[in-house]
Amino acid sequence: MADSFSRETLEKLISDLARWVSGEVLVWGTFYQLLAVLIALALASAIIPLLRNGLSRLSSWFDGKDTTARVLVEIQSHALLIVWLIILWIFQILAEGTAWGGDLIGIAVSLLAAWVIIQLLSLVIKNRGGARLAALAIWSVAALNILDLLAPTVELLDAAAVNLGGFRLSLIVVIKGLILFAVLLWGALVVARVVEHRLVASEVLSPSLRVLTNQLTKITLVVIAVVIALASVGIDLTAFAVFTGALGVGVGFGLQKVVANLISGILLLLDRSIKPGDVIAVSGTYGWVNFMGARYLSLITRDGTEHLIPNESLITNPVENWSYSNELLRLKVPLGISYKSDLHKAIALVREAASEVERVLPEPNTVCLVKGFGDSSVDLEARFWINDPRNGVGNVKSQVLLRIWDKFHENDIEIPFPQRDLHLKSGFDDTMLGDKN
Repeated sequence: MADSFSRETLEKLISDLARWVSGEVLVWGTFYQLLAVLIALALASAIIPLLRNGLSRLSSWFDGKDTTARVLVEIQSHALLIVWLIILWIFQILAEGTAWGGDLIGIAVSLLAAWVIIQLLSLVIKNRGGARLAALAIWSVAALNILDLLAPTVELLDAAAVNLGGFRLSLIVVIKGLILFAVLLWGALVVARVVEHRLVASEVLSPSLRVLTNQLTKITLVVIAVVIALASVGIDLTAFAVFTGALGVGVGFGLQKVVANLISGILLLLDRSIKPGDVIAVSGTYGWVNFMGARYLSLITRDGTEHLIPNESLITNPVENWSYSNELLRLKVPLGISYKSDLHKAIALVREAASEVERVLPEPNTVCLVKGFGDSSVDLEARFWINDPRNGVGNVKSQVLLRIWDKFHENDIEIPFPQRDLHLKSGFDDTMLGDKN
């Protein structure tokens, strides 16, 4: 009886499968859909060369290590699948109004979309566990869509909700909001990077105005992304009036330094007192400005050390800007000669030595002043000008001193050093030594 039951069950299964194949698979509708998938692939193959050229030019605007550049390269490598997916999606919309339907096209769209999204998310999500979780979620959505279970699942997630006053918050709303916010935030940062690279290439705007425009653009795009994400889930933005007041109190206590640095950075960019490329000295640190951000300024010294100085310090502390109105800088080198040397000749040699150093400017003229008569030497001071302080000042001083050393030795100008004379008195009184008898 068990054998009969098993045989009858197997025969029924085979019969049902054959009926399904003949009624659902071996029909003209399935053939048309398969043909549409192949046509979409052919169209994508024809379009892909133009798209790859455009993506190559766009990725050249970014640094190779930048996330956006790597995403563009990844899009270029998967461009065929992406274009194929877009064409299939259009075909699916057109097929829904026909007699042969679009089930096969829908399955292809779901699988291709899941694969492309996972590949792109692998570049954005650095954590391996997070990437695997995202891949599992995407494949789950694709499977539910293929099995026609996506709509019931969405209804189930929508049923799990709580009422917050006049606002209904459900799990599906939270999920949609988070996904939309992540996509919008990433898009805003990509657009901000594109704008930044365009500003850097612009020769019309000043460096400080470029930085200010870039920072304001980035802040504006991020705020727009947040507002759109909140509005998409149905949150009334007027409810944030109370939150804004509470935020103001928090700023007054805990975030005042952050806000002070932010406002100070905007002021620095507006008045253009400091801009990228300037050579400045602040709080004993000397270097050239590499980057100006919303919170801090990056100052690179000659030894390669990068100091991150809060913007507030640049407002409240005295700052020496050696390239504020121009890059002319006068350097002073103290030196001394012996009293036996020819002072007029020494002054002429100092001026001649400075003029032989490449970085010393012929105009304004190099001068050598007599500063005083010291204990061991006649004190002089050489004063000369340079126009490239970002290349360092210690090295050009060293070159000038080396040329002065050579000139003085060639012309018998003596460079003295401190000396002390010791005078011993003779004829000590015997009483001072004591009577030994």
